[in-house]
Parts: sequence; C-alpha cells; structure tokens
Amino acid sequence: MMAARIARFGSSSLRPLTRATSVLGPKVFTGKKQVHTSPATCFPKCELTSKRYPVERGPFSQITPDDIKFFTELLSPHRIITEASELEGHNTDWLGMVRGASSVLLKPKTTEEVSAILSYCNQHKLAVCPQGGNTGLVGGSVPVFDEVIISTALMNQVESVDSWSGVVVCQSGCVLEALDQHVAEHGLMVPLDLGAKGSCHIGGNVSTNAGGLRLLRYGSLHGSVLGVEAVLASGEVIDCLSTMKKDNTGYDLKHLFIGSEGTLGIVTKLAINCPPRPQAVNLAFLGLQSFDDVLQTFRDAKSKLGEILSSCEFIDRSSLECVEENLKLKSPIEPHPYYMLIETSGSNGDHDEEKLNTFLEYVMSSGQVTDGTVATEPSRILHIWSLRERIAESLIADGYTYKSVVVYDISIPLPHFYKMVEDMREHLGSSIIRCCGYGHIGDGNLHLNITSKEYEKEILNRIEPTIFEWTAKVKGSISAEHGLGFKKRNYIHFSKSDGAVGLMKQMKKLMDPNGILNPYKVLPDDN
Repeated sequence: MMAARIARFGSSSLRPLTRATSVLGPKVFTGKKQVHTSPATCFPKCELTSKRYPVERGPFSQITPDDIKFFTELLSPHRIITEASELEGHNTDWLGMVRGASSVLLKPKTTEEVSAILSYCNQHKLAVCPQGGNTGLVGGSVPVFDEVIISTALMNQVESVDSWSGVVVCQSGCVLEALDQHVAEHGLMVPLDLGAKGSCHIGGNVSTNAGGLRLLRYGSLHGSVLGVEAVLASGEVIDCLSTMKKDNTGYDLKHLFIGSEGTLGIVTKLAINCPPRPQAVNLAFLGLQSFDDVLQTFRDAKSKLGEILSSCEFIDRSSLECVEENLKLKSPIEPHPYYMLIETSGSNGDHDEEKLNTFLEYVMSSGQVTDGTVATEPSRILHIWSLRERIAESLIADGYTYKSVVVYDISIPLPHFYKMVEDMREHLGSSIIRCCGYGHIGDGNLHLNITSKEYEKEILNRIEPTIFEWTAKVKGSISAEHGLGFKKRNYIHFSKSDGAVGLMKQMKKLMDPNGILNPYKVLPDDN
C-alpha cells in the first residue's frame, strides 16, 4: 500500500516509518517534550524591570502588615508566599529578561476568594498581577514593580465534562496537558496544543488568546471558548459561563476577557468546546527547494487532505541546522533549504492513509517536494515534532537571542511570509550569527529569530523598529499569538489605529477605573 506507492518515486522517495495501530489516548498524542521550565533554572537573575526599562510606577499603595493580615485571614498562611527565594521564579519571566519585585503571592482556590482579594486591593489601591503557569514570552505574567501576584495554581478543578456535546467546564488554573489528559478519558481533546502544555494554565491561554500548532484545524480560542467567568477589579463576578454553542443574547462579553491578558478582569472559570480525539495520526516531514514550493504544497494540502489536515508547519534550513548543531537532534532527511511538517488526524487510519498517499504522490510527481519521510508510530512522531518545538531552546546556545528583548512573533500575509526573513538577513549582514524563520505556515504566523555572540545595542537598534515597520507595511500583525504584555505594549500602533487604541483605553477605564489589573501591560504608555 503506502510503501508500494511511494516506491514509485525512486531515489527521492519518502521513507515511510512503521505504522502505529492507534494514537488514541494522552500518552501518545500529547507526550511532546516540554520546553518551558522554571525561569530560575533557565537563566541567571536579571536586572529589575523597573531599572532596565524606562517605566514609571503608577499611583498605587505599597503592601503593609495590615494587608498581609487580611490576606492571611482570608486564605490561611500556607496559601500566601512572602519568602524572597520562593518568589524569585514568580517575579521573573521564562526568558529571564524581565523581573519584578513583588513581596507577596496569593493562591486562591475559588472565584469567591479572587473576588474578595480584588475588592480589597481595589479599595486600598494595591496593583495586582494575575499569573498562571508563567510561560509567557512578552512579560505579561510577571510584576513590573511590586504588584500583588495572584496565582491560579490551586484553581485546577474540572467541574464537568459533557461527553454528548463535548463541552468541558473547568477552573482557569488547570494545566493544559492535565486538562487534555482528563478529557481524553471521554474521547475528547482540548483544541489547543503548545510546547509549554506541561506548565501553562488554560486560563492564561485564554487570557492571551494563545494560538499553537493546530489553529489551522480548530480555529482560535475566540471560537472554542463558549463561556467565561471573570472577576472585575471591583470584585464583581461576571458570569458569562454559557455552555451553549448558540447564544445570541446581547453583547458577547466573554470576548473582552479572551486576549486582554488580565487587564480587564481575571478569568476564573471557562467552558471549552472540545472536539473528538483523533484515533489515527500521520506526520509527514518534507524537504523543498523553494518557498514558492512551500506555498504551493500548503495549498495542495488544504485541497487534497481537507478535513484530516490538522497542522502545517514551516522550518527554514538555518532553524533546523541550529537544532542539529546545538541539541544534536538528527533530521530524518537530507539537507534542504525549506522543510514542512504536515500532520493529519482522523477517525479512520485506512481512509487517512489513502488521502495522504494521494497528496504525497501529487506533490512528489510535480517536483514541489524532493524528499521526505512519513511517521505514524508515536515515538517517531514525537522525534519529528521535537525538531520543530525545540528550535527556541536550541537558539539559546548560539549566544544572545534578540527575541529575548521583544518576541518577534508576527503574522504576515503568505506571499510576504519568508521575504521578511530574507530582508532582515540582508539588512543585518555579518553582524549576527543567525537570522532564521519558522512557524505556523497554516495561519501565517512567523517566528523570526536573530542571534549574535553577545548582546549589542547597535544590532537591536537595527532590528527595531525596522521589523515592526516592515510588518505594518504589508498589513501584518506585530503579535500573532503571544500578546503584547509589557514588552510590546508601546508598539501597538504598528497594528492598531489611534481610534482603536483610544477605545481600548476607554474600556480599561470603565472596567478598571483605578488601573490595578496588570498595570503597564497591553496598552501603550501615555505620552
């Protein structure tokens, strides 16, 4: 069957791997390597954000013994952290580039406790920083100054799973991977997959409108999230926790909390529409000679794979070389200028294999794809995915990665997708080690990475704002899936009009008049 068909392509044929019987279940489908770890173990202690960046502290109060007493009586001592050594990992982001100076972290378990905390903080003008798994890359999940950290780590209960409708209701502190394993017992899957799934919280995913590897198949969280419960700065609980797939009654307020990064309210519960878990998964790793071939192959994949296409990823040669050289991972095919990962998932292995074979025959015979391999065995699928998911990790070994300053996570119209990398590479010349690109070709999301031996201000000045001006010129977005956080807030005008930003500020003022919710994030500084 598959081997016979592929053999017709001769020396440049795909080399099929052993067929797996089934990939139903969390141990197979979700067991990718977790890259994000505690920031304290990844990077040395960095300079305080308040000293490193030009930012002024807002008109907020400072923590007093009376405040600590109130929180202790509300939560009990073991759910309050005040020890500096324990707070260090919560004050610092994963990249080790921003660090706050919070002196207290609170761990509520219920919506009522979050409400009481915010009501108190609002009355006493205490700024707060909501925090989930702290895996963000734009400084949105850590304090800038001494904000009270409100951790959702103990809000990790799954309240219900409706196996008929596929809707799960859970608290916001559920770890993505654990939630995915839980719904797998009901034959479902969370429609979101990230490299940080072993650490990130679903509430943080929703608050940043995280994208991930399978947005092509399942869409964004604006579509998957059916309902939200959130607490406003005043302590008022907004119950929009609908589990209905159709609810056309007034303004759809849940969207205010999806992607607003905790600046309008803290998400405490959510209802997510979970699709059936696939029982058959195939992953093709393909080598191509030109970016035009990449675009054509993507179009053919959508046309010929249709409903079983679940992910389409892009890697350039420089990115794969970095993984091979710095992490000693081995590519299953010979070097090519460009690579694609194309994943299919469905309910019938024979049906999916036939469609995949038809697609592969077409792109090989047309010359668009010159080499490749297909994996259906879970361990080999995992290995191929690691070539893509560990690129960010491998770049650290190059020296200094400039995305540590501002994550270059951008949306680009597909005809311009790789031109960005080529233009920046030419613009920076020999002053850098590497300028590479990879990302979600299926939704136009490019991850541009630039490295040099050590940090040089001159290089950074040549990168910014050139990269944002370039993105704006082709009508792209300067933040595709990581949000704006602290690091990108002042670049928002490259993607949003003055009128849009003005309206956002009005909404913030209305919903958080004292500005205590995650200050210094998302919205630009007032000039």
